[in-house]
Amino acid sequence: MAHIKRALISVSDKTSIVAFARGLREQGVELLSTGGTASLLAAEGIAVTEVADYTGFPEMLDGRVKTLHPKIHGGLLARRDRAEHMEAIRAAGIEPIDLVVVNLYPFVETVSRPDCRLADAIENIDIGGPAMLRSAAKNFQHVAVVTDPADYQRVLEEMRRNQGSLATSTCYDLARKAFSHTAAYDGAIANHLTSHELNGEHSAFPSHLSLQFERAEVLRYGENPHQRGAFYRDAVPAAGSLARYSQLQGKPLSYNNIADGDAAWECVKTFERPACVIVKHANPCGVAVATEPLLAYRHALATDPVSAFGGIIAFNCEVDATTAEAVCGQFLEVLIAPGYSEQARAVLARKVNVRVLLVPLAHESNVLEFKRIGGGLLVQGPDNHNVSQAELRVVTRVRPEPHQFADLLFAWRVAKFVKSNAVVFATDGRTLGIGAGQMSRVDSTRIAVEKAGQAGLSLQGCVVASDAFFPFRDNVDVLAQSGARAVIQPGGSMRDDEVIAAADEHGIAMVFTGYRHFRH
Repeated sequence: MAHIKRALISVSDKTSIVAFARGLREQGVELLSTGGTASLLAAEGIAVTEVADYTGFPEMLDGRVKTLHPKIHGGLLARRDRAEHMEAIRAAGIEPIDLVVVNLYPFVETVSRPDCRLADAIENIDIGGPAMLRSAAKNFQHVAVVTDPADYQRVLEEMRRNQGSLATSTCYDLARKAFSHTAAYDGAIANHLTSHELNGEHSAFPSHLSLQFERAEVLRYGENPHQRGAFYRDAVPAAGSLARYSQLQGKPLSYNNIADGDAAWECVKTFERPACVIVKHANPCGVAVATEPLLAYRHALATDPVSAFGGIIAFNCEVDATTAEAVCGQFLEVLIAPGYSEQARAVLARKVNVRVLLVPLAHESNVLEFKRIGGGLLVQGPDNHNVSQAELRVVTRVRPEPHQFADLLFAWRVAKFVKSNAVVFATDGRTLGIGAGQMSRVDSTRIAVEKAGQAGLSLQGCVVASDAFFPFRDNVDVLAQSGARAVIQPGGSMRDDEVIAAADEHGIAMVFTGYRHFRH
């Protein structure tokens, strides 16, 4: 165990530090501190010794040198179980330091400001802080290190129970957290500096990319039972991301639940009107917007009720009791929404195995997206552009009707979340047929038509979205024969003229977006 007699406190984030320091003093712990932290504690009437007074060496170089001193690091690194270590520090007049409370200069917050200059970034690179954290964490058998204000109360309570001592297991846990903290800090510095040049030029992609994720859960298995799996969160997940979920009920989430849940949530949160998305194997099999969640759910389910069996259902609005009753009428794995009424919670509680997730609704995206390949990593920015009607270019003799523009934009937004090659038939804010993941686009078109037929849905007068350009006119021939009257696609094919001519032959309106939405 580590018996805490002397602590060094030097924090940038001063959240709860006064209460923590007072709690340490109440247990007889001698406090050392630096600069602003020392001033704060003294102003609060807490007895504290300035590090400069303790070391006998004044701060210098505008505070760049203050804790880089043998009396600090000797007191942290000396092993209490080695007589030669203890004799060496005694001979040097060094006292042991048993607890370090440090969090670092706000580098990430600084470089996140749009007006941040390279000089500002450099000044917010902490030197002494990481050195103290690493020294204390390396000697965790005898020294405790705290980087997170959330751990203050835990440490105080354990010390009270153990007459001022912390268990080795606690110190090890805190040490691991400290090493993760400094690793993330150094990674953020490397990411920023290797993406910024001295002349002011910068890139979205650092030449050396450091990533830091926190393990949230070890899963029963991965995509298949013979694979191991775990779920990791960003240190600060994007607002409105699935990683911010709270599970209200149900069995633990599986690897596939999380992957499919993310596909459903990323799609549904893009809509402004009440919306429902049903996902199966990472593909939407039904999407609808409506005036209320119940109607959106019914229309989404009607697209492909067979595929919806055992699927993931996501709403972008509060789920009420009536909607919960309807959802519970089918077999589902996961239900996701930003809110549930009390009556809905009571209804869902009867389905004890259904995983019910609460996710805050926001439209922020991940800054970067990753795809692991053998021996490397593909990195890109998010596909978060939603075209507006003003951006559409009508390329056929027939223009879409006013109401068709809304359906075209709806279908286009759905297509963005369908695996390529993607073709989506829609009308009145609901999908009618979805073709996904085919090597040939015309096969996706035919599958979407077949799905609509199986669900008993008419395609007469509907619209169609294609995530990438039609390479041949055969796609237009198939969708025209099905009854579609308007098409939205990126354009850009060598055979655009041929495809446009086919649309004109069939009297179909076609618009180009100029954007592609491949999703692999």
